[in-house]
Amino acid sequence: MRPLGFLTGVVLGSAASIALVLAMIVVIFALSAGQRPEVAREYPGLLVSAGLFAVLAAVAGAAFVGLQRERSWRWLAQGVMWLAIFAIGWYYWPAGNT
Repeated sequence: MRPLGFLTGVVLGSAASIALVLAMIVVIFALSAGQRPEVAREYPGLLVSAGLFAVLAAVAGAAFVGLQRERSWRWLAQGVMWLAIFAIGWYYWPAGNT
């Protein structure tokens, strides 16, 4: 396996595990949202986070398969994966106190 394939696999595994854990938390929040209003307020942000990491996992999976099978679209998939990583970083980057 080449270094870029290894790195893509690390991104895939990390994004998939984060998405899975967030999906489990979504289920827990859905079951307890009626009892605690502070949990219900956090629910939309949690859904967005779970969705972002699920998309990253899907894109990284496509990029990984493209690299391993040497498909013609592998570089496009790599570009989309890195764009998704930067978009998630931008989403979570704290706003300055300007």
